Amino acid sequence: GLAVMHSQGSDYLDIGNNPRVGTKRYMAPEVLSEQIRTDCFESYKKTDIWAYGLVLWEITRRTVVNGIVEEYRPPFFDAVPSDPSFEEMKKVVCVDQQTPVIPNRLFSDPVLSALAKVMKECWYQSPSARLTALRIKKTLKKLDNSLEKPKAE
Repeated sequence: GLAVMHSQGSDYLDIGNNPRVGTKRYMAPEVLSEQIRTDCFESYKKTDIWAYGLVLWEITRRTVVNGIVEEYRPPFFDAVPSDPSFEEMKKVVCVDQQTPVIPNRLFSDPVLSALAKVMKECWYQSPSARLTALRIKKTLKKLDNSLEKPKAE
C-alpha cells in the first residue's frame, strides 16, 4: 500500500500523494505515527522490513513443532478488532509498543528459534535499528545451509 517508484540514476522518488495508505495491520510505527521521512527511499525499505517480520510470524505460527501448531491469525489479532482503524493500530504499535507474541514452542527448534530472532530484529521501534534485507537474506541462506540435505544417488 506504500508503493513508491525510485529511480537510482536520478534519485527521483514518486510516492503518490497519501502516506497513510496500505494495510493498517502491517504498518510500521513511523507510518502510524506519521513520522516517516517521505522524501527518503530508505524509509520505505525499513517499513517493508517491519511488515516482513510480521509475515515471518504468520508463517512460523503455522509451522508444526512437536505436533503443535496454531490456527491462522493475523498480526495483532489479540490486540485490535478484525478491521482495525488507523488510530487503534497507532495505539497498539506506537503508544503501547506491542509486537506479536512469539510462541514458546518455536524456541525448541534451532531454525525456528533463529527465525524468531530475525522477527524481533525486524520489529524495532527505531527504523535504523531494524535488520536490512541483505542481512535477512544472508541469515536465511545460512539457516538453509545448516539443514541436512538429502544425498543425491
